[in-house]
This record gives sequence, structure tokens and C-alpha cells, in this order.
Amino acid sequence: MLSFVLLILMAEDITKDTSRKIENGDTISVDYVGKLEDGAIFDTSVKEVATEAGIYNQMRNYEPLTFTIGEGQMIKGFDEGVVGMQVGEEKTFTIPPEEAYGEYREEFVREIPVDAVDFTPEVGMRLATDSGLTGTITNVSENNFVVDFNHELAGKTLIFSVKVVSVEK
Repeated sequence: MLSFVLLILMAEDITKDTSRKIENGDTISVDYVGKLEDGAIFDTSVKEVATEAGIYNQMRNYEPLTFTIGEGQMIKGFDEGVVGMQVGEEKTFTIPPEEAYGEYREEFVREIPVDAVDFTPEVGMRLATDSGLTGTITNVSENNFVVDFNHELAGKTLIFSVKVVSVEK
């Protein structure tokens, strides 16, 4: 009976091997801080960092982010940035727009007549289309308003500081 228990414990250790390098298909958990090139923090999994940066959201759980490498759950540059890391390792990597949220595209900005909608548009208001696109109103005039359907981080180079918390095959 005792050797059976030891075998189970050994099998668990294999799946959470801290010396193994991260590869495609692994499920990992990381703590991270995401910054723009000017140093502004736009996202983090660390509550203290969010509070200090003025982006704390009490509705959010600040905990390590868990995802599977290569499953399309993360932007391409983030997936690629953590490959080869190990549990406990910390790393900072830079992701260009084409490996993040793409280049900013003017064709994703639309001007809409105010009289074409049944609400009062306001700058900052978020809108969703029937096809699932979401955009932000960026300008309102007497007759028209502008909706930008680009992702808010489109065209931006992102810098992530990451610490690997766990890895499972």
C-alpha cells in the first residue's frame, strides 16, 4: 500500500516539474505586469501593482493567469514569450503590434449620423454591433459621432514582465 501512494506522489511531481522548460501544449500560470512603451501599466495580475498604478478594479480577482500555450487563448507574442521559461523564472519581453492586437487601422473608424441611432452618443461610450464588433465613441458633434472599432491596444508595442508560477503538461 505504501509503495502505491509513493508512486502516485511521484506521478504528480512529473506533471508539475519545476525544472522543465515550457513548451507548446503546456498549461501554465503566470503573474504579469503589462506596460506600454511610455511605462504606463495597462494590466496586471498583481493587486498591489494595480493599486499603485491607479488601475485597481475591485470587481476583478487579482491572481495568476492560467492558459494553455498554443491554444489561441493569448496574443501570439505572449504565447511565444513564455516558451522556454521554467517555474519561478522571471522575464521581460516586448511584443510588437503585429504579434499583439495588430496595427491601428483607419478603416475600423466609422462616422455615424446622430439621427441614425435611438440614444444620445457620448465620448467614451462602448457600442456593440449585431455582428459582435465592439467600439468606443471617440468624438461627438451636433450631427455625427465617431466610433473606433480598433482594439484599444491596436498599434501599440506591449512590454510584459512575467513570472511563471506553475506548469502542467
